[in-house]
Order: sequence, then C-alpha cells, then structure tokens
Amino acid sequence: MRVVLINPYEIGRQPFGLAEPATMLIEAGCKVDCVDLSIQRLNHDLLANAELVGIYVAMHTATCIAVEALPRIREIAPGAHICVYGLYAPMNEALLRSLGVDTILGGEFEPGLLSVVDRLRSGSGAVQTESVINLSRVPFLVPDRSQLPGLSQYAHLIMPDGAQKTAGFIEGSRGCKHLCRHCPIVPVYEGKFRIVPRDVIAADIRNQVNAGAEHISFGDPDFLNGPSHALKVVRALHKEFPRVTYDATIKITHILQNQDLLPELKNTGCLFITSAVESVDDRILGYLDKGHTTDDFVTAVQALRKVGVALAPTFVPFTPWTTILGYIDLLQQVVDLQLVESVPPVQLSIRLLVPNGSYLLKLPDFWKQVEEFDAATLGYPWRHQDPRVDKLQKAVQACVVEAEQEGRSRSETFTAIWRLAHRALGRSVPVLTRDYLGARIPRLSEPWYCCAEPTSQQLVSF
Repeated sequence: MRVVLINPYEIGRQPFGLAEPATMLIEAGCKVDCVDLSIQRLNHDLLANAELVGIYVAMHTATCIAVEALPRIREIAPGAHICVYGLYAPMNEALLRSLGVDTILGGEFEPGLLSVVDRLRSGSGAVQTESVINLSRVPFLVPDRSQLPGLSQYAHLIMPDGAQKTAGFIEGSRGCKHLCRHCPIVPVYEGKFRIVPRDVIAADIRNQVNAGAEHISFGDPDFLNGPSHALKVVRALHKEFPRVTYDATIKITHILQNQDLLPELKNTGCLFITSAVESVDDRILGYLDKGHTTDDFVTAVQALRKVGVALAPTFVPFTPWTTILGYIDLLQQVVDLQLVESVPPVQLSIRLLVPNGSYLLKLPDFWKQVEEFDAATLGYPWRHQDPRVDKLQKAVQACVVEAEQEGRSRSETFTAIWRLAHRALGRSVPVLTRDYLGARIPRLSEPWYCCAEPTSQQLVSF
C-alpha cells in the first residue's frame, strides 16, 4: 500500500509524528513517503498514487494549514483514503469530516493507522471503525527520518554571541498530568501522559546527532511529568554525547517541585527551559487553572538563574479578563525580572484561543463571553468588554509582524510594545534603560508558541 504522510507545520521541528509512524507503516509492508509543508510543497506524483494520505495536526496552526490544503489534496488524490491524526484532530472532527476526511485519530494514533491500513487492504470498507481517541499504551519504534528534509532546514539554535547550532527534536512523552483549562492537550488526554521508551529516545538522539544535531530540543508537553524518566534520558544523552546541549518545556510548578534536580539538568547540558507562565495576574491564572502564582513565577526565575539555566517564559496576555493596566503590569514584570531578551515578541501578542472541547467552557457563564464556533479560526471567538483591549492586541500583533519582517531585535520590539501599551491607557511612556532589558539567552530560531492563529509567513502555497 502506498502511503503519504503530511506534516503541515510544527514550529520548525522535524516531526516525530511523521517519522515514527513511518517506521511502523514500513514494517507493516507499506511504501511510505513523507512531506513537510513547512519546507516542501505538495508532490503531485506522490499524492496521485497514494492509497492512504495521513495528515498530522500537532498544533492549531498545523490544523489551519491542513484545512486550507485539504481541497487541493482531494483534487490531486481523489481516490485516496484521507486520515487526519494528532492532538488537534479529535477536537475538530466535525469540521474535518465535512471537508471529506475519512478517518480521525487522536491520542496514541499508531494502532489506528495500522488498523486503517488493514481495513483498506481487506476491502472491509471506508467507514471508520477505530476509536477517535485512543489512550492505550502503544509500542513506539525508532523514527525513520530519512524521508524528511535534513535537520539543517529546520529551526536551529542561536547562542547569545550569535553562533548557530543545528538542532534535533525529540518527543519523549505525550499528554500531561495537569488540567490547565486553556490547554489543547487536556480535552484529549484528560490528565494522562504516555512515555516513549528510553531505548527508542536514545536511538533517535543518536541518529539525529549522526545527522548533524549539536543541540536537542525536547518537545514533550512537560519534560518533568515523569522526573525519573527525564533524568535517565538526559543522563544517557550527556554520557554518550557530552558536547550536545538541550532544552525542554517544564511547568512552573514542576520547576519549583524539583529544584533539587535543576543542578543536574544544568550539568547534563540544559541551556534553557520554556515554561507556559501565561499571566502575572493571579486572578487570570486561577481562571486558567495553571496551578502557580505570580510569586511562583518569580521564584522559578530566581531558582533557574541560581544554577545557570535560562527561563524562556511564554504568555497568553490577551484574555477576556485582561485589562490594559494588567497588560502593562505584565510588561513591567518582564522588565523587572530582566527577561526582555528571553521573551519572543510574539508571546506578547497572543490572544486566548478557545477550541472545541476546551475546559474553559466549563467555567460558569463562560459561554456568555464567546460566540458561535468559527471554522476559519477553529475556535470560539470572543470580544473584550473593553474595546481598547482588542484594539491594543491588534496593534501589538501588527507591531510584532512588522518587526519580524524588518529584522528588529527583541529589545527594540519590546520597546515599541511598551509605548503602545502606555499610550493605550493615555499614560506618559517611562524610559527603558539598557540595564533593565536583560542578557540574551540561547534560543531557537523559530519561537515556541501555542494556541495562536497562523501568520501569513506560516501559510504555504500548495
């Protein structure tokens, strides 16, 4: 059976969600081709001969691009069975089926993909019989990355002095133990997480280092969901490749609960940790059920600095509960903690996304704050009661896009946003001095973000 696996977009990562199922399908006797739309265009010849097309949607932007690409895919491969799989597939099931998708798979999708292949081979019908969400434990295989573009074509590590390193990308676990209301993982995994075996991770790292990786970015939703598993992974990484560095995503609460582990993370090569701080307003953090406070955020910054690991905080600064004064407070906190160079400007523009199944919809009266589901944005639109907040969000977003196009630095862009926010409140603009902007930290060339609409640069021509 001829299978084409397509990755629309995954923030500059070489996708595990194509490479690992490719191994599995090849072992099942399929001829598998992989296409990454963040780098490549749809291949007419490959698709025209495909019997099964699998589209991997790991994030919101990928799903938006998939929705745009589906008519073209169906046009080129009218006889192919189309399967959309990954985190965002189940929550957009109705829309995807209306666009001609035959099978939807979420959670641990590998058994479902094999089942689809068996179903098509046996001629038992095109109607889905597999569970839309599968959370059973599955046997992971070492990813086959040979059919994907080389690592040099994906996001790379930029050091504070401007030096660049080739980055590899590892998925060591899926799901999350926590139930943050705005998180897209929660409606699918509901507090469960699944680990990839350490021997599979070690082999995947080895293959990527042999392919040129000098740095590994762990794509786990939270690297310390399983602290002992994570430590064994990085100890093995450092023992075999002592010069290879890494980064990971870790909750503020997990940073604080595992402060005794931070020195070992540093000593095994951790350069920075990404953490979804989201807000510095404890009231909003409560609505999001983040499990940490603003004081916890400050403590985490201090704990990481003490051991020499940088924190790269991410935010969802625009919510139905945001005030302009609260937004200025966020900017002030970034300044006070000297994190300006640690925060990608896009993080200061993100507007809360409310997808299907969001636990936000369980909040009392939250339904009154949102409109009907919008297929164009794959979420429930909302308007702020204070129109000035929505106006500021659009202005900040435009500022970020313009700054990116013109190649402005993070500090220059932050200063522009600082002016916009104070002027939106009719305040004089305090002067920012270089001392308060903070030092540059190691970072990936494509910033981590979640739950944001795709920009024009991310949308592709099919």
